[in-house]
Amino acid sequence: MSSKTDIKEIMKSLEDGIANLMNSEQYMKFLKTMSIFHGYSLNNTILIMLQRPDASLVAGYKKWQSIGRQVKKGEKSITILCPCSTKRMEKLLDENGKPVLDEKGKEKKVEVPIPYFRPGNVFDVSQTVGKPVETLSPKELMNSVDGYENFLQSLISISPVKVVFDNIESGAKGIYYPNEEKIVVQTGMSNLQTLKTLVHESAHARLHNNQAMEKTKKNRETEEVEAESVAYCVLSAFGFDTSDYSFPYIAGWSSGKDMKELKESLETIRITSGQFIDEIQKVLEQKAA
Repeated sequence: MSSKTDIKEIMKSLEDGIANLMNSEQYMKFLKTMSIFHGYSLNNTILIMLQRPDASLVAGYKKWQSIGRQVKKGEKSITILCPCSTKRMEKLLDENGKPVLDEKGKEKKVEVPIPYFRPGNVFDVSQTVGKPVETLSPKELMNSVDGYENFLQSLISISPVKVVFDNIESGAKGIYYPNEEKIVVQTGMSNLQTLKTLVHESAHARLHNNQAMEKTKKNRETEEVEAESVAYCVLSAFGFDTSDYSFPYIAGWSSGKDMKELKESLETIRITSGQFIDEIQKVLEQKAA
């Protein structure tokens, strides 16, 4: 197998598959849904990611009720920072910093807004029930894989950080912890879902570690598109089809139909996928020798 000859065709299938999805009725419904929800600041995006890494669509309790969904009993909220403001009267100053006086010689005062933040609570769509919401949810990969244990050990051996299999309470399938230099993969998943998740998190560890991010700042959308695209390409090269999961996942993180994040990252995805494929192939050949 040659990663150089395979990867070009695989990259083409990746682009075409996502483009077809983005032209579908499903994507139009997804865009309509997204228009209902406002965006969140970078700080709040980080807070959401830390508390619930698998979150895809969040809103407050009453917001969910307004669109016909109800937060399930016992669900733990995600805490964010809500911008607020109060007002107070302050002296009106001139350009020299001196108080401005009125016709009676009294100091003029003006009302000044004082911004501040207070904690707020939101919930992910997965924590609610009710009317259907189009979220481009990827389909769980249920396939078993011939030679699974061999392939899994090969992925673990080329991982740049420690790999741990454990129960992830948030519901995420995998998490990469850059500060701890560790990947945690959810236990009990299918063979293919486990392999796909491990490549995805390993791609994060290669591309989005602390050292790499000091050189090139990337938003979470770009990071997720890159990691899932690498996972799709690598698994495809070994004959595993993850399109039912990867295409909706990538489209959901992309900012629009022009696939800005994907197009700007194609070279990174191509190079990283090729490195993965070559390294896995080398380990598998050594095991077979």
